[in-house]
Amino acid sequence: MTGVATALAAPPLALSRSDIATYVSALFIVYTILILLNILISFVPRMPYSPWLRVVLDFITETTDPYLNIFRSFMRPVGGGGFAFDLSPIFALIVLGIVEAIVVGALS
Repeated sequence: MTGVATALAAPPLALSRSDIATYVSALFIVYTILILLNILISFVPRMPYSPWLRVVLDFITETTDPYLNIFRSFMRPVGGGGFAFDLSPIFALIVLGIVEAIVVGALS
């Protein structure tokens, strides 16, 4: 009977530092994916209009543009005209990876 009671007992509510580090790392990964999606979106000149697609695209741009604008303020696109290449997301991803390593390393 004790084995059944142990199996049905509620899990402990305390989180360890490694659990928190795992959650924080997952948040960094999700944000990195959003930045990569923003990069892919920028290569498509005209997206077909669809209400649900517009909501998704607006969510991606509204969550990543404030961070990317920090790097865009001091890095201008390379090239000119319609073929300008924005390098700021590359540096933003590098900085994000460094910050992730520091934060997750401190929590582990």
